[in-house]
Amino acid sequence: MSVLTTRPPDRTTGPPAARKGRVRRRREQQWPAYVFLSPWMIGAVALTLVPMAVSLYLSFTDYDLFDPPHWVGLRNYTEMLTEDPRYWRSVGTTLLYVVVAVPLKLGLALGVAMLLKNLGRGRAFYRSAFYAPSLLGASMSIALVWRALFNDGGTVARVLDAVGIHTGGWVGNTVYAVFAVVQLTVWQFGAPMVIFLAGLSRSRPTLRGRRLDALPLRQFLSVTVPKLSPVVFFNLVLETIQSFQVFTPAFAISGGDGGPADSTLFYTLYLYERGFTASHMGYAAAMAWMLLLAIGAVTLILFRTSRSWVFYADEEDR
Repeated sequence: MSVLTTRPPDRTTGPPAARKGRVRRRREQQWPAYVFLSPWMIGAVALTLVPMAVSLYLSFTDYDLFDPPHWVGLRNYTEMLTEDPRYWRSVGTTLLYVVVAVPLKLGLALGVAMLLKNLGRGRAFYRSAFYAPSLLGASMSIALVWRALFNDGGTVARVLDAVGIHTGGWVGNTVYAVFAVVQLTVWQFGAPMVIFLAGLSRSRPTLRGRRLDALPLRQFLSVTVPKLSPVVFFNLVLETIQSFQVFTPAFAISGGDGGPADSTLFYTLYLYERGFTASHMGYAAAMAWMLLLAIGAVTLILFRTSRSWVFYADEEDR
């Protein structure tokens, strides 16, 4: 007894006219997608790719914003890496800020998320209240208020003096000025907190289908953290990239010059100073590309090292 089988028609064969008709119909179905994507594509080319190409060219020139660019080759890069001590000071300040601010912000965000996860009444109110500072963003007005709080004679100095801790104004102190910027960043922990809350709502304290009855700390370290590691990794990458680009708080708190004694001379602040204050736009463009390479390298390291500490849900946990 024979079994009849049917095969789907081969759309790659057939008369040339039929193939051309199918290609034409496929193109007619795709053009609405290109129409809706065209604003983004035009914006990406005109506002991102073209400026990046121009800045790459300017990084090899001597350009003062008034005269035509003059090609100098690698002189901007060699001067930056070998002859400019303020450049390396800005690198050190930025690295200190990233190393201190990112862990503190993520740790506070995770801690508050853990508290809100187990909170019953008022959870929505507290979640909104903690998230509110993130809505304000890195605005100049918030940075100026923060400068007033940490200035000499400000609220923070008076409160610390009342408890016997005499630090003076943080803004004018070469040791504490950078930590005033750190505290402003940590205060705006609402965005990673919401992401942690979403991750905690999906994780259950179970191990191989059985509930884990253990001390809360051990349960947190052995179950919650591994299950939450993809969310931690996501927040870590985002916050690290954003921290390398900090500008507005540093500009407002330092008064725009990186003071006192360059203790708040962040990388982007020095880039702004060289480009728009000193009119060395070619040098500033070179600094911008070095920052892009540094962020790319750090992001690549985070992705490579994530293989050893980020654990994704397996089939047994789904």
